[in-house]
Amino acid sequence: MRILVILVALAYYLVGYGEKSQTDVEQPAQSQQIYTRTLKLMGSRFDISVVANSEQEANMHIDTAINEITRIEKLISSWDANSETSIINQNAGIKPVKIHKELFNLIARAMVISKLTDGAFDISYASMDKIWKFDGSMTEMPDKNIIEASVRNVGYQKIVLDKEKSTVFLPQVGMKIGFGAIGKGYAADKAKKLLISKGVKAGIINASGDMNTWGKQPNGEDWKVAITNPLNKNQAFALVPITQGAVVTSGNYEKYVVFNNIRYTHIIDPRTGYPSHGIISATVFASSAELADALATSVFVMGCEVGIERINQLPNVECIIIDDKGNIHTSEHININKYEN
Repeated sequence: MRILVILVALAYYLVGYGEKSQTDVEQPAQSQQIYTRTLKLMGSRFDISVVANSEQEANMHIDTAINEITRIEKLISSWDANSETSIINQNAGIKPVKIHKELFNLIARAMVISKLTDGAFDISYASMDKIWKFDGSMTEMPDKNIIEASVRNVGYQKIVLDKEKSTVFLPQVGMKIGFGAIGKGYAADKAKKLLISKGVKAGIINASGDMNTWGKQPNGEDWKVAITNPLNKNQAFALVPITQGAVVTSGNYEKYVVFNNIRYTHIIDPRTGYPSHGIISATVFASSAELADALATSVFVMGCEVGIERINQLPNVECIIIDDKGNIHTSEHININKYEN
């Protein structure tokens, strides 16, 4: 029964997302080249690569992607007081807010992922009091009562959506939503979709590790992504080909604290207020960067055993997990051994 619920929910998610398979995209000619531009967007590093006939053509397409990512940032930003997301948060406990269909659908899909992961992923995590510090200043665990109080306004189940009116209501004063764990992936997906509609045959949108690919390299080979060894950031233990999909890695290589010989990551469990532990790297392969982004965060929170069990129930989704002992765990249908360096 649990598997059926998950499959039905994921089907709803994918239908709501509206992504079409790109397996029929015409492959680029050998004369084309890869052009890349690196810049800061959404507060993070973006590497935008396209296959094009000339630098002029590539720049035009990259500019198109940048404009789309900037548009998404203005839509979902919680830092911009005039964004629809901020207006939703400002009206928490006061009234529902009418928003554009695009943002409404993004919130609805996020809530589907929350259900799939039993709340390990939750956009209302933005309500959480920031009591954990990962800048080296913490010398002891926060008080248990303070941790419990930090999640008082968190809970995706509380969010009220009215599809007919296209409104969102946060019923408690102090509730907030945020897209930090899904926004870059969504922006990468939207940029990719727009570029494909403009005739770009192949490329990569790399949003600080949220990678979305389509087509093939000019030599006809698949794009490849390096899976970083979290115990040595300068090495990759595998180079995995990616065809028409996305891959996202969440890691705690730098942002963590250690108390009582337990390493706690900066990724907080929105249900408890405690940082996740036991995993140092989670890589998820999926049809969209938005979905992979959300699931990579969720796996970190759920832990290795539950995370893999949940991924194994999802069609066309795979994961690679490295635990805090350096052991590698994978979902059922991915064979990392044949890609190891």
